[in-house]
Amino acid sequence: MSDAFLSETITIGTADGEIEAYAALVQDSAPRGGVVVIHHMPGYDESSKEIVRRFASLGYNAVMPNLYHRDAPGAAPDDAAAAGRAKGGVPDERLVIDVTGGAEYLRALPNSNGKVGTIGYCSGGRQSVLSAIEVDIDAAVDCYGAFVVGAVPEGFPLKVRPFGDRISGVRAPILGLFGKDDQHPSPEQVAELEQLLKDSGKEYEFHSYEGAGHAFFAVDRVAYRPEAATDGWAKITAFYGKHLEG
Repeated sequence: MSDAFLSETITIGTADGEIEAYAALVQDSAPRGGVVVIHHMPGYDESSKEIVRRFASLGYNAVMPNLYHRDAPGAAPDDAAAAGRAKGGVPDERLVIDVTGGAEYLRALPNSNGKVGTIGYCSGGRQSVLSAIEVDIDAAVDCYGAFVVGAVPEGFPLKVRPFGDRISGVRAPILGLFGKDDQHPSPEQVAELEQLLKDSGKEYEFHSYEGAGHAFFAVDRVAYRPEAATDGWAKITAFYGKHLEG
């Protein structure tokens, strides 16, 4: 735990330039892991920034790339999210570039222990699993990420393809947290993804909560489920404690 951290908007380098990001960095020299927070489809907003700060309070350096920076530089979060949605969301190739930039930023900090994890919510959960395939990370948390498996419904604002056929390429342990009342992903899709991980011999743990649907972590939404969220945070803390510390 840490009660001394600095949070601010910064710029991080990526393979194709620079993007805006939000960071919360622990202000001591003790070696520690880092977390790349992948924001949800509604964007780089205050609730997502609060998650970044929470990881710093838990003792991790944390950074959240603004995935919509190129779509609407300098725009308010709602406007940037609208611009991103109009284009079908963040292309997977660009997501990988931005998460890689975040991971490299964290590893370059003087108090980094070299270990980095990702976490994502909603579309970010899917992107966290993708990062476990494409990016050099040590752990990935998927909070109700849809369309890792299962086709995107007609008319859905997110224009991506599932990548269940690539699960054999996962390179990091995965923690999955899901609601049993969710439809994106549905319990059947969660079970399908779990089977793919199991068949591929990957390290993972999945937890699904009764009475919880999509966005049960979101304290500012009616979907919030305190018991599920509290237990979920305990699972995240233990998972990162195992894979990002030391």
